[in-house]
Amino acid sequence: MSGPTTAEKRGTREPKGSSERPARTDARNAGFRVPGPRVLLIVSALVLIVAGGVWALYGSTWFRVERVETSGTRVLTTREVEEVAAVPIGSPLVSVDMDAIEARLVRELPRIDTIEVVRSWPHGIGLKVTERKPVLVVEKGGKFTEVDSAGTRFATVDKAPSGVPELLLGAASAPSLRRFDEDRLLVEAVGVTGELPREIARDTRVVKVASYDSITLELSEGRTVFWGSGEDGPVKARVLTALMKAMPKAGHFDVSAPTAPAASGS
Repeated sequence: MSGPTTAEKRGTREPKGSSERPARTDARNAGFRVPGPRVLLIVSALVLIVAGGVWALYGSTWFRVERVETSGTRVLTTREVEEVAAVPIGSPLVSVDMDAIEARLVRELPRIDTIEVVRSWPHGIGLKVTERKPVLVVEKGGKFTEVDSAGTRFATVDKAPSGVPELLLGAASAPSLRRFDEDRLLVEAVGVTGELPREIARDTRVVKVASYDSITLELSEGRTVFWGSGEDGPVKARVLTALMKAMPKAGHFDVSAPTAPAASGS
């Protein structure tokens, strides 16, 4: 087989003075720098620190739950709260589901108003309890249902708590029930107790609700206060205080119309 002709050789010959060199693909041309020993050492140290931290939190015995501390209980016992909380003793402290514990306590112990579950490093879980406080009680069948300042019935007990007035809802046939059910009337009664001056509140034994605009307070020594509706509570409280000071021997006070209060009896 004959080789290329002279013309072919001339056509493929590179021009004089020009020569193609292979493109350099080293690190400098690619814009990439190989990390130096110092950078690699720092990265390795960071990886070891992170891995060590994860192991310390999850794998070691340094940060595991060993105790539960409960505070703020008044009626509930520490044992009741901690049994319901069911904190997983021995588990990594960081893995404890705080929201689940809180939800369980609020759901199963309605006496709890709020609960704060906190980690107490390195080995504890804290349960900070705020219990509901009764402002009224409703008697039924020899039992007493406690009602808090929001009108929530939260617990039934055998004995009425000391110093808490009894609520009597006598509104079964009241025309106002067409607009206000018993729950609404209960809220109105709770609102009245919240407006009372401290001394009068301590002296209140019974709160009677006949209708939305007929709320009566029974105090010690047979005295009564006709409050009317729950409207204008702060004004009625001030008027009642002044009226009781002006007529300390009166047995009946009427502040249903605070601009025209009245007192009678001895």
